[in-house]
Amino acid sequence: MDLSTPSAQPRIDCSPEEWQARVDLACCYRAAYHLGWHTSIIYNHITMRVPGTHDQFLINPFGLMYQEITASNLIKIDTEGNKLSDSPHPVLKQGFVVHSALHMAREDVACVIHTHSRAGVAVACQKDGLLPINLTAMVFTDRIAYYDVQGITDDNAEREDIVRALGDKRVMIMRNHGLLTCGPSVAQAFAEMRALEDACNVQVMAMAGGAALNFPPIEIARKSAAQHDRNSRGGGGAAVLQWAAVRRWMEQLDPGYMN
Repeated sequence: MDLSTPSAQPRIDCSPEEWQARVDLACCYRAAYHLGWHTSIIYNHITMRVPGTHDQFLINPFGLMYQEITASNLIKIDTEGNKLSDSPHPVLKQGFVVHSALHMAREDVACVIHTHSRAGVAVACQKDGLLPINLTAMVFTDRIAYYDVQGITDDNAEREDIVRALGDKRVMIMRNHGLLTCGPSVAQAFAEMRALEDACNVQVMAMAGGAALNFPPIEIARKSAAQHDRNSRGGGGAAVLQWAAVRRWMEQLDPGYMN
């Protein structure tokens, strides 16, 4: 099911499939900006595998802010972050370490989103991680991987540790670092990140209030996660509907991403 608005003809020399991926990825960058996930000015990445390939990916040009990303200025790279398309901008190869690890190890991963939002980093700094204290958080019950910080992730030697920590999950909290989601499409990866960011925001606000937290029974949390699996994960019906809505929102609010 594809409910996204059809994209214009490619503005650069690429296949229609790659152009659609570029438009979706650029849209994701703009949505992340408008949702307040982007706090590092020119750092952090959202990456996508080029359709029909195993070792080609799209990434943001280093030096541009999320609100400056367009479908045509995204850079195509290989597994080591080397440019495969012409661009006047550099690629932050160190920033691709986390993304390349997952793209190389998981054929089911087409899109990887990594954020350093304030609430996300705050929860990543808390010993118990994400708490199942509201419905949004409960959908992640038994579905979050955790990865202990090893310093700035610019060392290729970390790739195996990152892959091992994520396992077969789609969501990871990188302790003392930030949040990461991935999926077989931008719609799936975005849906996971939207829910995770919301859950982290609620947790920080609830804890800041100072009142004792109420924890629903674990069986309710697990039931909620299973319900979310049926509704949004798997075939991705709800995730696809949400992504179509995000595309419409960005087309109204910030259509420059399609250039």
